[in-house]
Amino acid sequence: MSLEEFKSELEKLGIKPTKEMLENLEIIYTTMVETNQTMNLTRITSKTDVYLKHFYDSLTLAKIYDLEKVQTLCDIGTGAGFPGLVLKIFYPNINITLVDSLQKRVNYLNSLIKKLNLKKIKAYHIRAEDLIKKKKKYDIVTARAVAPLPKLLLWTMPLVNKNGSLLAMKGKVLEELNLSKDILEKNKWYINKKEEFCLPNKGDIRTILEIKNKN
Repeated sequence: MSLEEFKSELEKLGIKPTKEMLENLEIIYTTMVETNQTMNLTRITSKTDVYLKHFYDSLTLAKIYDLEKVQTLCDIGTGAGFPGLVLKIFYPNINITLVDSLQKRVNYLNSLIKKLNLKKIKAYHIRAEDLIKKKKKYDIVTARAVAPLPKLLLWTMPLVNKNGSLLAMKGKVLEELNLSKDILEKNKWYINKKEEFCLPNKGDIRTILEIKNKN
């Protein structure tokens, strides 16, 4: 995905990137590729693939949710910062918590956040299970290719506010949804929306699930 294609596809999502936003993405790209030589951040390193499979993919959450209305968001298993770091650049209104199980990645993210001069965003070295014990709650919890849905629900839904949502970013989900039926029913969680689409150019299938609490 070229920069022009990226901007064109974002417009279809209702997003108009500013010059500063695009400059920040370029900083993320160059820093990530440089750091990736000594730390395993991502297998995707070509610029066209990063813009498609990391940057654009992160912003596809706009297909299913109005992120302008979100105050707090937690990105579980953020890895190299996707989608949380990209969301922060395009939605500065959101107070974002990035969570990862590897201290090296957390250090990288906090260093990059400082480099980008971003506010109201921080990365933490903590497991989702331990975050739950701290009674933390968020408007939105995101997770991108983190774990099979039955496990993911137990790790993330307790972090969601009463009226909030889990936005689970997946590929094909039919089997995982079937395996999750009992867990959803038992905990009174339900799938409010399901958005299935293909990435531009590649045709890779993506599914975003919005999961809410009946209580």
